[in-house]
This record gives sequence, C-alpha cells and structure tokens, in this order.
Amino acid sequence: MLALMMFLKGLAIGVAIAAPVGPIGVLCIQRTLARGFLAGLAGGLGTALADFTFATAAATGFAVFREIVAQIALPLGLMGGAFLIYLAVTGWPRGTTATPRAAAAPEARGLWRTTLVTYGLTITNPPTILLFAAIFAGLGLAEGSAPLATAALVAGVFLGSMAWWAFLSGLVAALHHRLPPAFALWTARVSSLTMAGFGLWAFATALR
Repeated sequence: MLALMMFLKGLAIGVAIAAPVGPIGVLCIQRTLARGFLAGLAGGLGTALADFTFATAAATGFAVFREIVAQIALPLGLMGGAFLIYLAVTGWPRGTTATPRAAAAPEARGLWRTTLVTYGLTITNPPTILLFAAIFAGLGLAEGSAPLATAALVAGVFLGSMAWWAFLSGLVAALHHRLPPAFALWTARVSSLTMAGFGLWAFATALR
C-alpha cells in the first residue's frame, strides 16, 4: 500500500515538474513540428530520464545531493546556458518558408541523439535539480523510506514526466496538419528566441 501511494505521488510530481512551459517544452514542440511525433517523444524521453536521475538522487540522499549541486551550480549554469544558446542558433530556420521535414520518419540514430541532447540539457539545469530536492524534502519523501517505496516513487516520477511529454508531442502532431503552413516557421523562430532568452537568463543566474 505504501509503495502504491509513493508511486502515485511520484506520478503527480513528474507531471507537475514537466508541465510548465520552459525551454524543454518549447524544444519539444519545435521538434514535433519539424520532425514528427517520434522526435518530440525522443526529446521527452531524455527529460524523463533526467527527472528519474534527479528523483533517485533526491530520494536517496537529498541533503548531500543539494550540497554538491550548490558547489557546482556555476559551471552547470554556464554549460546549460551555452547549450541553450547553441540550440537557439542552430534551430533558427533558414529562408522564409517552413521546411516540411516531418514527412520523413526520423532515423533511430537521430532519435537517440535527440534523447541524449535533451538529457544533457536537462541535467545541467541547477534550478530543476534544487526543485526536486526541495519538493522531496517538503513532502517528506527524502531518504529513510523503504527501498520498495523509494523505487516506486522514482518510477512514478519517470512515468509521470514521460506521460506529459507523450501527451504534448501527440497533441502537437495531431494539430500539425490543421495549422497554417507558416505556423511551423514562426514556431521555430519564436522557439529559438525563447531558448536564447532562457540561455541568457541561465548565464545571469549562474553569475549573480
């Protein structure tokens, strides 16, 4: 019974942390529009795996985890900011029309690369790391729980996060063909500007 309750709490935490629109959400929408549902889902998998990593660390030793993160927050913030700006520059669409790349199914190698890139982007975000530590501590979900309950908790976080990214990617993919042809182009532009803004914000936060 305890394991089930912890699993349901993990599901709620996973959805709550994934749902707010941030750089990862913007990136997921852009990839889904450009390359289809599987590309958006692959990026979501990278974020869900990072959330699983955070949840495992927070659940098994959040105090030590938080202290270590505080010590390396500067390089993590700079790395994450630089990564976001790089994605903004490389993702800026060339030309004045949207490119219909979603017609071709993405290759498996490209999907795994998308997963790894998104995992790296999420794992270098100090605010998300500290958010997990704060949530787990505030809800009494930190170290000290039985191993089965801890495993159920982190599994719930992963599945909750993954469920949100599957929903978002599926919704965008379903609406894609009902949108004006220029929608993907302007989404790519807005996404690039948004990621650049988040990147600059990450720099400012890390250096303050």
